[in-house]
Amino acid sequence: MRYNAAPMEGLTDRVWRQTHQHIFGGADRYYAPFISPPENRIPVKKKMDELLPEANPGVPVIPQLLGKDGSCAAWMIGVLRQMGYTEVNLNFGCPSGTVTAKGKGAGMLRDLEALDRFLDTVFEEAGGPISVKTRIGVDKPEEFQAILEVYNRYPLAELIIHPRVMRQLYRGQADRDTFAAALPACHFPVCYNGDITTPQDFAALEAAWPGLSGLMAGRGLIADPALFRRARGGAPASKEELRAYLDGLYTGYTAAFGSAPAAISRMKAFWHECIGLFEGTEKLEKQLKKLREPWEYEVTVNQIFTLPLRR
Repeated sequence: MRYNAAPMEGLTDRVWRQTHQHIFGGADRYYAPFISPPENRIPVKKKMDELLPEANPGVPVIPQLLGKDGSCAAWMIGVLRQMGYTEVNLNFGCPSGTVTAKGKGAGMLRDLEALDRFLDTVFEEAGGPISVKTRIGVDKPEEFQAILEVYNRYPLAELIIHPRVMRQLYRGQADRDTFAAALPACHFPVCYNGDITTPQDFAALEAAWPGLSGLMAGRGLIADPALFRRARGGAPASKEELRAYLDGLYTGYTAAFGSAPAAISRMKAFWHECIGLFEGTEKLEKQLKKLREPWEYEVTVNQIFTLPLRR
């Protein structure tokens, strides 16, 4: 069963992918944060640079598209295949209001006829392999039966199911009962995504559904970068590994952004998720949120690394 790293805007970019793969490895696939096919069909250099093969050496990356124009999406898939990518993932799962208001992401699930036309055009003009990442509905999980009927009309390479509805955003628990009920009706490989944060979660899900093609973790992997390794029976992250990982991210973002303060802003997002790996961080966590200068960041990080790790 594959262990996949979920796409997370502002977190799982090429700097993170390279650093995580180098220090911890363990991901069978890294799904890149979505790109939107431009209506003028002129690729955005900054976005495409994230996906250049030379920017992702040795990292198994699956690009993800977010859009509602099937022909434009098919064109973008062609561009990505010219870059060497085989499989491309389509995003029908993003619940962000700015995305869904445009009828994209999970907003596509509001109109199943439009979703069907989109997929028909994409498969007609681009062909496979194409996978899909989806929510189970807009307002209620009972919607998933009709949504799945649409997906079943197409030869998806894989369906990644995040069993929450769009309205939930990331609140509440993932609906594993709806996932389990839908699984026998899926005509393609299925990957589960949602609320996977511990090695015990991996073990329980693999025991419950051994036929899954994969399990996908997002915030759980950012909070514990050794999560996949631990799920396979390996060791937790050591303090030395965490230091190399977080220093590598800071150095990488400083170079990528050309600014240490900009890198610090990004690092705060990572620290927000993973500071729980250390004991007694309450005071330093507040300090980390307020700091702006590189020297302040470096002093605070040094103080955090004097603390013991939770076990």
